[in-house]
Amino acid sequence: MGQGLWRVARNQQLQQEGYSEQGYLPREHSRRMAVSSIPNANHRKQVQGGIDLYHLLKTRKSKEQEGFINLEMLPPELSFTILSYLNATDLCLASCVWQDLANDELLWQGLCKSTWGHCSILFKQLPLGLSYKSLYRVLEKGILTYTSTPESGVNYFMSKGILDDSSKEIAKFIFCTRTLNWKKLRIYLDERRDVLDDLVTLHNFRNQFLPNALREFFRHIHAPEERGEYLETLITKFSHRFCACNPDLMRELGLSPDAVYVLCYSLILLSIDLTSPHVKNKMSKREFIRNTRRAAQNISEDFVGHLYDNIYLIGHVAA
Repeated sequence: MGQGLWRVARNQQLQQEGYSEQGYLPREHSRRMAVSSIPNANHRKQVQGGIDLYHLLKTRKSKEQEGFINLEMLPPELSFTILSYLNATDLCLASCVWQDLANDELLWQGLCKSTWGHCSILFKQLPLGLSYKSLYRVLEKGILTYTSTPESGVNYFMSKGILDDSSKEIAKFIFCTRTLNWKKLRIYLDERRDVLDDLVTLHNFRNQFLPNALREFFRHIHAPEERGEYLETLITKFSHRFCACNPDLMRELGLSPDAVYVLCYSLILLSIDLTSPHVKNKMSKREFIRNTRRAAQNISEDFVGHLYDNIYLIGHVAA
């Protein structure tokens, strides 16, 4: 009984959508149903944000294409908007069907900018004979070279005119590109301290809570796996940058770059203590406040307590 009622309700739904129990309704009958549901041409143009349903139905060329709309029959602006959601691989596949649309220069220019963010060549006129689709291939090859040897990858970009031979341009490229291997990047920045300096200045920590700012910093510039000179350099550069972005807060709290350095180191040690499964006796809030204020006596006890709460609730600052 229940199955019979379900079949009746399902058949009524299919008939409303242009189907029958045996399959599709005849093409002309289905079209007449769709057209008859719209009283006049003016009303048709107002349905679904101004898209003419009758025009979309006419773009169907055969029964095998039922429900599929040819992008070439749509306005160019709408077709380009649809294709802009594709990645490079899908866009190449789409060019097998819609060659003129999928090979459009604006589409590939947008794909280059969204993937790499900043390249010197993207703000210049492309050399003759070089398309944005070809530029995308060159960038992909450069990334593979970088993954093998970071220095060789950067030199490859500069030899192709993609990056200017400038530490600031290299830093912008690293800051805006999320596909770089972070382990290779750490090695490269350890060797190129000039690029590291420019990369740090690209961060804006204004009005950010110290642990959150430190997390953002280590998302772009990954911390080394062990303590050493490089970690101390990163914390020092971060401390100066954080103070430069928040001068009013530093005066209000009475903090200096050296005091922020102590706090950052304390937060990293606390993160390891609270998150490591090997540490059984976790550091308490009172212990953290006492140990931190021994190293930096001018720091407010309430402020240090808020730092502990942030690590306890959110987690590691350099994970």
